[in-house]
Amino acid sequence: MTETVAALRANHLAADSDLYVFCDGPAGDRDRAATEAVRKAAREISGFRTVEVLEKERNAGLAASIIAGVSELLDEHGSAIVLEDDLVTSPFFLRYMNAALDRYRDAREVFSVSGYNQPPAVMRFPKGYAHDVYFTPRNSSQGWATWRDRWDKADWEAKGFERLARDPALRRAFNAGGDDLADMLIAEREGRINSWSIRWTFAHFTHNALAVYPVRSYVDNIGHDGSGTHTADPLLRNDVSRANPDVVFPAEIGLDAAVMRAFRRYYSRGRAAYVYRRLLRLAVTMQRGSRQSHS
Repeated sequence: MTETVAALRANHLAADSDLYVFCDGPAGDRDRAATEAVRKAAREISGFRTVEVLEKERNAGLAASIIAGVSELLDEHGSAIVLEDDLVTSPFFLRYMNAALDRYRDAREVFSVSGYNQPPAVMRFPKGYAHDVYFTPRNSSQGWATWRDRWDKADWEAKGFERLARDPALRRAFNAGGDDLADMLIAEREGRINSWSIRWTFAHFTHNALAVYPVRSYVDNIGHDGSGTHTADPLLRNDVSRANPDVVFPAEIGLDAAVMRAFRRYYSRGRAAYVYRRLLRLAVTMQRGSRQSHS
């Protein structure tokens, strides 16, 4: 969390921003000391217009915490920018996110804003692509934002996934954002993984909506040490010093076929299978840890 807060505090709009820190409850007795240490550090955060630390008595888990926390902030503010504690941002992250929230506030076909993009080594844009952002049908969970009227359209029970599970054509349509999406949604609904993000992507799909991504990432995921709920591949580190200080948004909203081909290469069948296996292993590990904590 220390690096995340330090980078965010260095953002150009930090002093004008209200920061809310959501601290989940400990998963068991062995987590209480670490949980209290994190809460103590959170209470000492400064450098923002306001800082409010919201501490939960019991452990709700990542998915439930995100859904409840984001809903609470959107009810109060109408829009929100969300970061997990293993992300480091460019000094221009808040500037970009606020500009995108303003630019697409009335564009109902845009459901979310991503501050993250895959590194250039992973996603190569077509020669001559002239824009600072692009659109995909897949949201990102690595530094993102949305508006209340879009978030309210999400069905967190993902009704309709049963049809997707038995309809190959529907699965192919959903997988336009990556070959892993349908498998992840089915696994989430069957209780094999616990993900709010795949359900949020499904909301994009069911409403024919898009997410806007930056060409140059404003976010680097440093959570590759195995200590967090999610871990990042060290090969996917981003150099946020290359992020654009001022973004020019395109006049039109829509998918670019060549960009989507580049985007989907990362989420190709082989990579999707690898990610899916990691999620299943993570779910088993967390279940074992939870049983040990409560034994």
